[in-house]
Amino acid sequence: MAGLRVPLPPLTEERPRKLMLAASTGGHIAQLVRLARGLGAEDDSLWVSFDSPQTRSLLAGRRTLMVPYIRPRDWQSTLLAHLVVRHALADESFDAAVSTGAALALAALPAARMKGIPSLYIESVSRVDGPSMTGRMLHASHAFDVRSQHRTWARGRWGVHPSVLETYTTVPRLYSPSHPLRVFVTLGTIKGYRFDSLVDAVLASGIAGDQTTWQLGYTPRDDLPGRVHTHMASEDFDRAAREADVVITHAGVGTIMGLLEMGIYPVAAVRRQARGEHVDDHQAQIARLMNEAGIGVAVETDELDAAVFERAAALRVISGTADTADLPRFAG
Repeated sequence: MAGLRVPLPPLTEERPRKLMLAASTGGHIAQLVRLARGLGAEDDSLWVSFDSPQTRSLLAGRRTLMVPYIRPRDWQSTLLAHLVVRHALADESFDAAVSTGAALALAALPAARMKGIPSLYIESVSRVDGPSMTGRMLHASHAFDVRSQHRTWARGRWGVHPSVLETYTTVPRLYSPSHPLRVFVTLGTIKGYRFDSLVDAVLASGIAGDQTTWQLGYTPRDDLPGRVHTHMASEDFDRAAREADVVITHAGVGTIMGLLEMGIYPVAAVRRQARGEHVDDHQAQIARLMNEAGIGVAVETDELDAAVFERAAALRVISGTADTADLPRFAG
């Protein structure tokens, strides 16, 4: 597809457009939802993702197309999703298509490009050091506009897009340690990947007790105190997070952004490929970014201790809106 890129019209909030917005669940769809307003997405835009409690909550009231789930690097499922998107686009026109990844970008953007729709790929903010495999493939095709959320590695055809994390800042939170910490531990819902090292670290710290709530996803355990859930409805998840003194999570962009939106200063632990906890080590990149931005504390699982939890309990996060613009911001 070299040389066949359709020129992308300027996408700004001042000029609303009908867009196809496609992203996998987790951090990818969370980023796209936050970026959509600045891209000028009008109400008639179409959102393409996988069906999950997160997407149903984030995309409530929006036009949606739910496609079959694509596991990391599952090319057969990617092709199936591509065909579903092509069918949906057959009788409808769009001003542009935008994706923040991951595998769904490889299904949706080529389908849009084949119909002559200008297409933009915005690399995940978690890719601090360079593009993902999806980003490299789309860049190599020369058929799509590509942007990075990090100026440090944006060069050549890689443009720069404002980071989704640039609008957050951290401020003190009133907290009195007059009772045992109310703890919420959430491991996300990455299919096929356990995160026992985080669970074991929380238990070893002595912080877990009757006031602890666990959302384990694909890490079932029968040795935990408190309330244990495999999955949680979005409203139950939000309630548990807001009521907790400390929220401990994996360093996944989607979960972290959701917590930031609720004003929570999260403790994030990194999933490691060597322990079979993820497909690669990209969570280490978002962990480094969190620490540099000061919008949470990110650690390796063996670094979790009482001091980390006490610091998190004393801080909260606010979004950089007009009424908080005078507050100092951490660099994104």
